Amino acid sequence: MPHVIVKLWPGNSPEQKQALSDAIAHEVSDKLGSGAHSISIAFEEVDPQDWTQQVFEPEILGKWDQLAKEPGYGPRPPD
Repeated sequence: MPHVIVKLWPGNSPEQKQALSDAIAHEVSDKLGSGAHSISIAFEEVDPQDWTQQVFEPEILGKWDQLAKEPGYGPRPPD
């Protein structure tokens, strides 16, 4: 615990993904006190044309109260 899933468009290099993974692991360990051995990180690439259907609609839209950081695109949550 914890397991972090990063969904992103294809095109980032393995080096970029590794750097992001290292940064996430460091921050999770620092902020949550989790040992590095207990943190797992996965990358799921989603084609841009599939983003709305596969990510935005099921995981963002209607779940505004669960987001730690809201995207700057799409319909805004009601006030």
